[in-house]
Amino acid sequence: MAASTPAPQEPAGRSPAPATPSVPSGPSGPGKGGAVVVGASSGIGAALVRRLAGEGWNVAALARRSGELERLARECQGLPGRVFVHVHDTRDVEQVPALFEQIGRQLGPIELGIYAAGVMPKVDRQSYDTAVDLDMLAINFGGCVAWCNVLAGYFRSQRSGLLIGISSIAGDRGRKPNPMYGATKAAMDHYLEALRNRLSEAGVHVCTIKPGYIDTPMTQGLQGLFWLISADEAARRILAAGRAGANVRYVPRRWWFVGTALKSIPSFLFRKLNF
Repeated sequence: MAASTPAPQEPAGRSPAPATPSVPSGPSGPGKGGAVVVGASSGIGAALVRRLAGEGWNVAALARRSGELERLARECQGLPGRVFVHVHDTRDVEQVPALFEQIGRQLGPIELGIYAAGVMPKVDRQSYDTAVDLDMLAINFGGCVAWCNVLAGYFRSQRSGLLIGISSIAGDRGRKPNPMYGATKAAMDHYLEALRNRLSEAGVHVCTIKPGYIDTPMTQGLQGLFWLISADEAARRILAAGRAGANVRYVPRRWWFVGTALKSIPSFLFRKLNF
């Protein structure tokens, strides 16, 4: 089952420019705190930025597509919080520490970090394309590690913070249609669980989100979708799960039944399934 993330696949070439100067939106002045959303140009990530800014958070919104980020900043003008946009390719992991320091100077104390970046390119079932797979791995998992590591270290030092990773129900089993997409999400699940266990002693919580079908650019054109919800509704549920201290949360929660059923199917039967 495909899960949505905020941006559809883009060209494989990296963004030539480093993080651009931020574009503030909204009135100046303190908000509820600082939040970082990686993968914010559309879909769930953009919806999270809007909700947080509406609550009064000062938000750093990061993504590859400058035009979408600028549009998001304009949409958030007039909200209680401020939005600072940064063009950033999550494959450029060497940029992360310096960019995070810049964001810290803009936002002040950071209390929330969300990794929502990801791609799910269409993959032919007869295709075994290493370049496409490794690009997916770099964006979906490599970028997650780079950003969650820097956020984890920061939160541990201040002994508070909430870290949310947007994974997918697709990571629950190895399915035929897109092996690498599911593998990146399974790796993300394992990594976030380990961070959750490591950071628990420091007063930091890590929440893994497993969306089902969300109405975003990633799911446009897919057939057979059901239990579809809007990106804004998904964002509401994601923030509620993190604030409630959930370790792992399917969004919507009824997808837990699907995930549990999938994990219970023996391998000799699961390999016969064609979804």
